[in-house]
Amino acid sequence: MPKKVNRLMSALAVLLLVVVLAGCQQMGRVDQGRAIEFNKEKGTVTMIRDASPNPDKPDYSHLPPVTYQVPKNPDEMGPDPKPGKRMKLDANNREIVIYVPALNNFAKINYTLVDQKENVSPDDPLVFDNVTSKPKTFPVVDQYRKTITIYSKRQKTVTTFSVPDEYFAMPADTWDAGDDIRIYYKEEGKASRLMNVSKTDIYKK
Repeated sequence: MPKKVNRLMSALAVLLLVVVLAGCQQMGRVDQGRAIEFNKEKGTVTMIRDASPNPDKPDYSHLPPVTYQVPKNPDEMGPDPKPGKRMKLDANNREIVIYVPALNNFAKINYTLVDQKENVSPDDPLVFDNVTSKPKTFPVVDQYRKTITIYSKRQKTVTTFSVPDEYFAMPADTWDAGDDIRIYYKEEGKASRLMNVSKTDIYKK
């Protein structure tokens, strides 16, 4: 009798282990970063992972970039992510960090400050057009003055600066910060759910 009980207990233990492992395999994982490329036709998004454990102080420095297939179900897909290559703006040290696709690496650029406005909220006339009721388009690349103007929503600053000519000739999205996105996935490279953090108002009812 004890042997039968032991065998039964062993069988139950194995069954429980199988159930637990199956449950673990069904659970997904979360990835988060800043979008640097979005191909709507191919249904892919590429991002630089956020390497910081503190969501209030992101660190977009993880290489190489990672690419995901976006969800095919529109209900699992937030607003299309806006790509951009600006990873960091350090106003104190007058440095800007960009991602350079051709190098598959980052470039840290010391810029010359022309003007900076602080405490600029998203509804400030500097960045919001009250006539059209839409945000103004940034960055603004002034070919005549050789300046670039960007708006950092997180830092609440509008900064106008100049950079060396070899950088000034880069595409406009070089100076734009891509949308922050959060991805839930069960299979590597395939997003089951995509949340556009930058364009999602969690307090909106």
